[in-house]
Amino acid sequence: MSIPQNETNALNLADATTASLAYIASNASNASIASNASNASNASIASSSPPLRKVLVVTYYWPPSGGAGVQRWLKFSKYLPEAGWQPVILTVDPEYAAYPATDLSLEKDVPAAAEVHRTKTTDWFRFYGNDKSKVPSAGFATNRDDSPGGKISRFIRGNFFIPDPRRGWNKHAFRKACELIEKHDIRNIITTSPPHSSQLIGLKLKKKYPHLRWLADLRDPWTDIYYYNLFYPTLLSRKIDSHYEKAVLAKADIITTVGPTLGKIFSSKMAGSGEKIKIIHNGFDEEDFSGLTASTPERFTISYTGTISESYPVNGFIMSLKELISGGSDLLLKFTGHIPDVQKNRLISELGAGHLEFIPYSDHRTVIGQMLSASMLLLVLAKDPGNRSFLPGKLFEYIASGKPVVCLGPTSGDTAAILNSGGYGRCFDYDDQEGITEFISGCIKTGQGKTPSPPSEFSRRNLAMKVAQLLD
Repeated sequence: MSIPQNETNALNLADATTASLAYIASNASNASIASNASNASNASIASSSPPLRKVLVVTYYWPPSGGAGVQRWLKFSKYLPEAGWQPVILTVDPEYAAYPATDLSLEKDVPAAAEVHRTKTTDWFRFYGNDKSKVPSAGFATNRDDSPGGKISRFIRGNFFIPDPRRGWNKHAFRKACELIEKHDIRNIITTSPPHSSQLIGLKLKKKYPHLRWLADLRDPWTDIYYYNLFYPTLLSRKIDSHYEKAVLAKADIITTVGPTLGKIFSSKMAGSGEKIKIIHNGFDEEDFSGLTASTPERFTISYTGTISESYPVNGFIMSLKELISGGSDLLLKFTGHIPDVQKNRLISELGAGHLEFIPYSDHRTVIGQMLSASMLLLVLAKDPGNRSFLPGKLFEYIASGKPVVCLGPTSGDTAAILNSGGYGRCFDYDDQEGITEFISGCIKTGQGKTPSPPSEFSRRNLAMKVAQLLD
């Protein structure tokens, strides 16, 4: 059982107040002055610091987990105390968790007011051993194995672990959640996914405690995710998964998601759910950029941060760079994160090793530094009929860096709309070699100019205030 941080803060505050009052008493000519000062001070402290209301946040991903999945609710939890809410975090004990990556630097963002409770889980990814790079962060999209064994593995994943293998955490999390709800008289809970199995925890809690106000946060599509068919789900498996999805949409009091198109996808699945679906973007945290300075490299550098899948269609982009290099442009393409050997070898073959740099997975602050030291940032959206809804979390950090963004994806999607609305960059169809070449060439000629500052509505602090309003 962890010790609530707000109780520790209260003790420290009490010690400081006692010391102050002792000083007043020792210098006052009348003992009653000290008594009056003590009463006034205590009353002032009580009136200016109302108790925080507790909200239970159920999230599989939490530091030391790394990657994009952890940051949304880590950052919202960081700022919710400013709006009067104390996050009570329920997550997985890292000794038992299956994280695709770890990032100890994110520990600094855990708010002092938060209680963090960790439980065991049944780890269905344990067959990967210690090779964290093989633990799926997005299904099997980033490390697809088309060998017979790989296909069998995916079939088992899609038909025997519905909605996903991380549901091994659910029984442990549910038991602990009940304990916390009853101990602290918690009235508000938040469940966030993926993994979508976490939403089944909320579903079960809502059934046991009907009075709970349940906010279900769906960061990604569920049964419409672009790699869903890679699991070879049978008709029965699809029906079961769809039933879970619709049950969450029906029973949750509030549903939040990252963009308008994804909101429409979810609202189309359950009549009447559209009224309770709210859009809360991922955003960026100004403090992540504190102490870092943007720079302009002598060599025009295009940076990509994060994981890139073998299935990402980057041929048009590669051909554009090849054309620019052949025309005399001195370009460097830099990757920070996980990139499959297939993609890496192809890039070397087409562009030459001298125009490439590969940096392993790095902590978040290092990644921000890579953004700030680039000339341009590359964003690639998976090619899928539903990719109009894709809004990667790093889009907002890209925008905050002030560097122009070249995006490969649908030109009529949510990402393209945000880039176009603020002049932060351009989105191109995957095979639009001419348009990509022209855009990059123009940025080279104009001296790698800075893009407009992002609107305040994209800041994590302001977005957390929107979350708080939904809880009220």
